[in-house]
Amino acid sequence: MLNSDNESAILRVRLPAILTAYANVPTGLNFLIGGYTYSEGGLATDPATPLENAKLQIHAPFVAYARSFDAWRKSAKLDLVLATACLSGEAEANGVPVSRDVCGLLDPALRVTVNVFGAPALTLEEFRHYRQDLIVGVGLQVMAPFGQYDPDRLVNLGTNRWAFKPEIGLSKKLGALSVEAALGATFFTTNDDYFGGRTREQDPIVSTQLHLIYEFSGGRWLAINGTYYRGGRTTLDGEKQNDELSSTRVGATLALPVDRHHSVKLHASTGLSVRYGDDFTTVGAAWQYRWGGGF
Repeated sequence: MLNSDNESAILRVRLPAILTAYANVPTGLNFLIGGYTYSEGGLATDPATPLENAKLQIHAPFVAYARSFDAWRKSAKLDLVLATACLSGEAEANGVPVSRDVCGLLDPALRVTVNVFGAPALTLEEFRHYRQDLIVGVGLQVMAPFGQYDPDRLVNLGTNRWAFKPEIGLSKKLGALSVEAALGATFFTTNDDYFGGRTREQDPIVSTQLHLIYEFSGGRWLAINGTYYRGGRTTLDGEKQNDELSSTRVGATLALPVDRHHSVKLHASTGLSVRYGDDFTTVGAAWQYRWGGGF
């Protein structure tokens, strides 16, 4: 990513949903997912750097693991995402065209969610008699600074700082339709080794999400997703920058079961409105294997 300390656009869109975040599922289920995403377009550059008019292409294979479990008699989920990426792009530095190709590890992401209301922890047999109504849950995602990072280059895949995203979410079942909404904020530690030997800090990024998930017969489902981001103003060596984010993205995920244990997921997303932030399009596919929990 060119603006290497903004919340990673790659991390936000690189894979389809592993599990719907707050819907209840039987405990003891495991999910292993492997997939690939392709993104192209512009990522907003930091106004404190000389880069402008960035146009990127990103190829990102990933592997992810998720598990549902019992947390104090409440249903909970854990997921871990590991991904690499190859990024190629062009931009302008002080009016001069520049380009770079880079491949490496993205910052890994770990998330835990716990449903605190309306979703007790149930075995598969107990779950057969469960009917979802309203669920309220909380979650925490942690992104670790283990991705590729070179402080002497403006283009990096990693962010060189930790990010923490607490969130509260709701899930409501309306027949074959499920509605999920979430409100979260991402907090960042300081990047003490930013380009040019500077110190970079960033205000939290607040995000709101809405997901409409329709279940068809045979285990197929389609999700329509919308996300709005706001905030994230940065500070370089104590000087505030005029770079507060404001963007809206929309996307969709289609799940197609192959058999009892395997399914395919297709996903796409794009920017809907961008005042300042990331404006790009992503498409991808993933293969999911499910086991455990009595299946």
